[in-house]
Amino acid sequence: MAMDSLAALFEDTLRDMYYAEKKLTKILPKMAKKATTEELAEAFTSHAEETAGQVQRIEKVFELLEKTPRAKKCEALEGLSAEGSHVMEEAEGDGVMDAGLIATAQAVEHYEIARYGTLIAWANQLDMAEAADLLTESLDEEKAADEKLSGLAESVNPMAAHKEAA
Repeated sequence: MAMDSLAALFEDTLRDMYYAEKKLTKILPKMAKKATTEELAEAFTSHAEETAGQVQRIEKVFELLEKTPRAKKCEALEGLSAEGSHVMEEAEGDGVMDAGLIATAQAVEHYEIARYGTLIAWANQLDMAEAADLLTESLDEEKAADEKLSGLAESVNPMAAHKEAA
């Protein structure tokens, strides 16, 4: 697909996010299983449900474009996913595992926040108010997930630091 216009760039980036969100619906439950605190496991489970809704919103945006939803491999998420797998395989101790999972999840959230912000700006530039509204709903969820993870990190990080001091 030639990216010769803002509309084409918008569609290409939307395809990237479609891939990312669909992949996250599979990754987040794995992270929930590896989490050692109930609160963190619940945060991942809850966000997996939100992510399924984000997939549906992206599909609605494709409908607005009169395009069939098609994913494009998101290299950024592939890299972040590999980092998460590394943490899940190598982290030892509850605090260290949870701190690593939170760090990985926040890296993903920050990527998504950046992408959704860009897509919203482009949708507004392209006079696609309904698409911007749908994407804003997802952006708000990503920001809330990031804030929740930051709050959880405040109790998890000291546990991880205590493990190192022991």
